[in-house]
Amino acid sequence: MERVATLTLNPAIDSACEAEAVSATRKIRTFGERYDPGGGGLNVARVLHRFGISAEAIYLSGGPTGALLDELLDEAGLPHHAIPIHDHTRMSLAVYERSTGHEYRFVPEGPLVREEEWRALMGACFASPAEWVVASGSLPRGVPDDFFARLAAPLVAQERKLVVDTSGAALKACFAAGAMYIAKPSVGEFEAFLGRSLKTHAEVAEAACPLVAAGKARMIAVTMGEEGAVLAHEGGVLTHPGIKAVAQSTTGAGDSFVGGLVEGLIRGEPLEHAFLRAIAAGTAAVLHPGTELCRIEDVSRLLRELGR
Repeated sequence: MERVATLTLNPAIDSACEAEAVSATRKIRTFGERYDPGGGGLNVARVLHRFGISAEAIYLSGGPTGALLDELLDEAGLPHHAIPIHDHTRMSLAVYERSTGHEYRFVPEGPLVREEEWRALMGACFASPAEWVVASGSLPRGVPDDFFARLAAPLVAQERKLVVDTSGAALKACFAAGAMYIAKPSVGEFEAFLGRSLKTHAEVAEAACPLVAAGKARMIAVTMGEEGAVLAHEGGVLTHPGIKAVAQSTTGAGDSFVGGLVEGLIRGEPLEHAFLRAIAAGTAAVLHPGTELCRIEDVSRLLRELGR
């Protein structure tokens, strides 16, 4: 079975808790604290590992918080390769407000990364034997906007598949370079790239298909929250209206979608089935508060409901 390496340049220790109510100036008592490895690539690796796919997480790690992140990955049993940096790994916080059902998310910008540090991570990526490389998440300060884009041509030359889930200038650089196997922006990120609003599945497909035809990516999967997703590929377009669910937390939904899609493709499922697996995994991630990501039993149940 093919292996996966995930890249996370701006990982985090994701802390999550609940509070009865969130208000200004008052001391807020919290409950049910938990700490998980976080950041796009680490989340994808956690999902794949949970579903029995061989995944190694390659990431930047620094300071006492970096040591804690390494420890959390050890506890999770996830194979990982940390590239040391001089600055500290960030810590994020998600607070679920019981009285309203609202979630408050606080996400720091992250460390300042030196050139020799991000180049070391790039070298680790090229040295990895994994057939798939999932580059996911934001780029921290000091890393060039075209970092992910620089991976495309060398990985294609190695006959490896690059999956990119990022935003802003980094996403723009990736589309300029092309040669991605899968690009997975959210609809908001895709709108920002295009500079226009996309209201319907048809509008998303109309925008994505020319990029696929131009060789920018073999597939472009655009997630649309509760409105489902659109997947443009060389043979056409797949759409899904989404699975209605009461969201407890949106943390990691996109990463779970990516994990489900890559899992399905690695297992040799038809693209239509892998797409449904991605929809189920993304939905499963929102069913529980905090940073747990999708659960196997939830994904299996949702796939049955989708006729799989």
